[in-house]
Amino acid sequence: MASELNINISIDVLDQTELSDQEREAMQLAQEAANDAYAPYSNFLVGAALVLEDGSMFKGSNQENAAYPSGLCAERTALFAMSAHYPNKKIKMMAVTARRRSEETYLPAMPCGACRQVMAEYEHKQQENIPVLLQTADGKFYRFRKVADLLPFLFTKDNL
Repeated sequence: MASELNINISIDVLDQTELSDQEREAMQLAQEAANDAYAPYSNFLVGAALVLEDGSMFKGSNQENAAYPSGLCAERTALFAMSAHYPNKKIKMMAVTARRRSEETYLPAMPCGACRQVMAEYEHKQQENIPVLLQTADGKFYRFRKVADLLPFLFTKDNL
């Protein structure tokens, strides 16, 4: 007889007034990054911002390419660039947002599977949770307490 495994994930659903000052600042930086995205093909602008352990912030935006698989998502752009510049700094939080070039309103921003895996790698590397703030519809935000909540059964070096 088959058994059942239930996974429970708690997500804080917040409006703008419930964000901390640092979360608001990170989301604003993510929005600025989205505006700087190079997305001439999809016109889907994504921005990500990282808050580092010293309070400094780092941003990334999606970068497309005519050879489609050669582009890179905002989350991975931010993580890889940050790690190249500050390989030993820990990430305290990540904010992600998205919008269509033709619209001013922001859309639900959910990281793709590849980004979730890379985010999980950094969380595992630093052995400390990375909260993730995602902008959703209607001015709401989802706060995940850790990347692992976005990717149950994640694959890490411990699986090798």
